[in-house]
Amino acid sequence: MLPLSLLKSATTLPLLVELKSGTTYNGRLVNCDTYMNLNLRDVVCTSKEGDKFWKLNECYIRGSSVKYLRLPEDAVERVKEEDEGRWKGSLSGGGSGRGYGGRGRGAGRAGGGRNYNNGRGGGVGRGRGRGSGRGGGRS
Repeated sequence: MLPLSLLKSATTLPLLVELKSGTTYNGRLVNCDTYMNLNLRDVVCTSKEGDKFWKLNECYIRGSSVKYLRLPEDAVERVKEEDEGRWKGSLSGGGSGRGYGGRGRGAGRAGGGRNYNNGRGGGVGRGRGRGSGRGGGRS
């Protein structure tokens, strides 16, 4: 389980965020992005000393300023359920196991390694036409 997937599954759950400055924010997670920037709703902000409180409707917290996050146990259970659903869906999908069902990476050597092109090099390089790749034909 990755931290970002845990955080994304915790949307709408209560969350405690402590910043590097010592200020804490308690609220419900609305959204997070890949930089762990957070949007919280119904937030109570507490000062570093713990003597001042502010009630905010919404709050944006930059991910680089976060010291730690505290999530409820429900968030871990949600991630497990989502992962199980994801695995079940991918196992029933079938396919060849190579991306979108393609043939792999190229067709190999020309002629299966045998020299069927009248002694003009092997067909190992990339591209087509004269002078491209290795063994590009006659000079």
